[in-house]
Amino acid sequence: MRKWLPALALTTAFVSSVLAAPQALAQDSKPVPEKVPGTSVELSPSAAHDPQTRALAAADPAAVQAGGALCGSGYELTSAERLPDSRRFGTLFAYDKFGPHGGSGACAVFDNNLGVKKHMKLKVCAGGHRVTCNADDGWFLDYAGPVKIEGDFDPGCAVVNALMWEGDVAIIDRREDVSGCD
Repeated sequence: MRKWLPALALTTAFVSSVLAAPQALAQDSKPVPEKVPGTSVELSPSAAHDPQTRALAAADPAAVQAGGALCGSGYELTSAERLPDSRRFGTLFAYDKFGPHGGSGACAVFDNNLGVKKHMKLKVCAGGHRVTCNADDGWFLDYAGPVKIEGDFDPGCAVVNALMWEGDVAIIDRREDVSGCD
């Protein structure tokens, strides 16, 4: 019996380490971010669960990739929206990034889908108690933006305004949170 105890202890230790190792690895590992197919742009968790954003991103990966490149490294796609509705005069792409020590950011790109120059305005505001806004306003054939705000704030609390005019009439007037704010 004494000869079996060390072997039994060694076998028990080996089996328990093999069975526990996958759980330990799973607890320590971070989930692999989902990317928009055909791009290097990651989907935020909210975008990954939003069928509209996923469908628009999959339908136009080149626009998603271009917007992500314009915003810069570390930005995830948080939403993609047809504006003003299914007629899709424009598409609003919102991106955010979370980082320590002022490394957070909110960014937006507003595509002109009409193929002719339109007067457009894209504005992003963020910052909590001290709100900062940046805007891009003018006549654009392709897109307005990128407009971004970076700093020490919750980028999910940033607000994006997208406007497009036909003469003096706003044919798009959309306000939305970048990724929802509590």
